[in-house]
Amino acid sequence: MKIKKILLAGAVLGLAGFTLSACGGVSSSSSGDSDSKELTFMFRGGEDEKKAYEAAIKQFEEAEGVSVKIIATDADQYATKLQAAISGGNMPDVFYIEQGNVMAYVDNGVLLDITDEIENSDFDLANVWEYGVDSYRYDGEKVGEGALYGLPKDVGPFALGYNKQMFEDAGIALPDNDTPYTWEQFAQVAQELTKDTDGDGNLDQWGTGFNVNWSLQSFVWSNDGDWINEDKDTVTVDTPEFAEALQFFADLQNVYEVTPSISDSQTLDTYQRWMNGEIAFFPVGPWDMSTYATLDFEYDLMPWPAGSTGVPATYVGSLGIGVSSNTEYPDDAVKLVEYLSASEEGQQQLVDAEIQIPNLIDMAETWASDTATVPANKEEFLQIVQDYGRALPAATTYNAEWYDEFFINIQPVLDGDQTAADYLQEVQPKMQQKLDAALQQQATAN
Repeated sequence: MKIKKILLAGAVLGLAGFTLSACGGVSSSSSGDSDSKELTFMFRGGEDEKKAYEAAIKQFEEAEGVSVKIIATDADQYATKLQAAISGGNMPDVFYIEQGNVMAYVDNGVLLDITDEIENSDFDLANVWEYGVDSYRYDGEKVGEGALYGLPKDVGPFALGYNKQMFEDAGIALPDNDTPYTWEQFAQVAQELTKDTDGDGNLDQWGTGFNVNWSLQSFVWSNDGDWINEDKDTVTVDTPEFAEALQFFADLQNVYEVTPSISDSQTLDTYQRWMNGEIAFFPVGPWDMSTYATLDFEYDLMPWPAGSTGVPATYVGSLGIGVSSNTEYPDDAVKLVEYLSASEEGQQQLVDAEIQIPNLIDMAETWASDTATVPANKEEFLQIVQDYGRALPAATTYNAEWYDEFFINIQPVLDGDQTAADYLQEVQPKMQQKLDAALQQQATAN
């Protein structure tokens, strides 16, 4: 199948001379006979992930008699290099795919339909998280239904973590694993944990340190607001529910004063302050576990605070693994996808590296039942995937430009210089214009 050139937001295309050997990063030498079949697998990740994949792929090579060339890039280089490979007609056989790129990749002939191969394989697809599988289904109109164009590399529940030592030192009861704080309770506890601990007149411990790009979703969704309607054709940020959530988020800094100020953040960002034990509440993803294993304090997971719905909310991300539509070895490429996504051996390598929860549901339940290792409440990750997590608003639209527009000029709200309601009335038409353009782009592609 001829691959069409794709123009995606932020892509650098037109590199006709690009070859896979130029992908950079860390590339392992292939094992096996030089005359044997060789697949190329391109992905992004840190050192822990690279080591885990090297071990998993070595097992695959030995089991299948197929050699695999690993092409690893840093996260910030991956999209550009993959899109350059697509443009140059030199795609890897197997590669990571972002949720938000599924529609464009399918419409432009990049991804192989692997439905038949997966359905006829001997592993139990029902034992893989439904959210992860459905993220790579596409029927030509919307994601979540139709043919399968990949399997999940992972599912990424974005949980809320807290510093247990800080609670114990302050004599405050630990958060309940089953009952979320209300916003009022959350703000009160955060205020109690915001302190000048050394008596020099300056705060050096704070309740929160949330990034608006990754944490606002929880507050909006739990307050019955959203960025977009169910039909994915109307931007819905200009509602009272959304305004209330955004205003509360901004008030955490400006009214409740439980978030480091701008000047404090310039000295040290909130991530580093969390790592130093100076922040009480901070988001935690499964990919953080290997890094957070070295913290000097014990942390655990809890439900996100709930707005008017009384129900917590947060997002679940995912990366997928897909197959090039022009691979020379489609059967072997699909086997590699199956192995990395859904084999016990492959999953164990990734889980042992502490970079994700298991894709296999039964393995995940056993993993989460281990309360002796940190975080003890790993069950919270599973609750998010099964119950209260959602895809990011742009994950199932044709591009993310409309969603990105929301954050471009939001700083005055966060600084307390503009009300949330005024900002949302101002930004909604701009977002709608870009969503309309995305819908037109999708219609043209089909």
